[in-house]
Amino acid sequence: MIRGIVLAAGASTRMGQAKAALPFGHTGETVVSQVVRTLLRGGVPDVTVVAGAHIDAVRIAMPSHEPRARVIEHAGWEQGQLSSLLKGLDAIDHPLLEAAVVTLVDVPLVLPSTVSAVIAEWRRTRAPIVRPKSGASGASGASGASGAVNSERHGHPVIFDRSVFADLRAADLNTGAKAVFAKHRDRVVNVEVDDPGAFEDIDTPEDYEKLRRSQISDV
Repeated sequence: MIRGIVLAAGASTRMGQAKAALPFGHTGETVVSQVVRTLLRGGVPDVTVVAGAHIDAVRIAMPSHEPRARVIEHAGWEQGQLSSLLKGLDAIDHPLLEAAVVTLVDVPLVLPSTVSAVIAEWRRTRAPIVRPKSGASGASGASGASGAVNSERHGHPVIFDRSVFADLRAADLNTGAKAVFAKHRDRVVNVEVDDPGAFEDIDTPEDYEKLRRSQISDV
């Protein structure tokens, strides 16, 4: 059993408004509804969106008539991204849960095929952490987590196997999940994908306008 988590609890300070609720594409989607639908289309059976600073806006922006998606409120969102991840993990945890597929609401351009590729690699390897990568690595082997050169980028979604749930819960909230990646760096599996959207964050109005221009040019 796998389940999805979308982290959408931040204040979107640089954007100046809730990123999750911004219009996306040409079909009436929002940023958060696009992210949710991408995970579902990529093979995640259900998705939990963790909201905080803009809880009402996130609820309104969720995909309509989609019983496989829900919003939960994280009152402690100011404690940082890891605290939101742990809130989502607590909400989806189940004795049969094997892994969590985690992404940011900031990354709406990722393709369903990337989600599917990451899930397939996790099923094949049962690695503790699996994530998309782009570019060359200075390390040999599948992990490439240490010794990587600057041309390698890591994106979303990230799969956390159940074997690292305890490590996530024990991590310092100020440090975030970096310590967990470091602890398991020799076993992290990076899946090379041809998907620029897996590595593009929308954090500022400029980022959003760039996205809108690219969408118009694709029509």
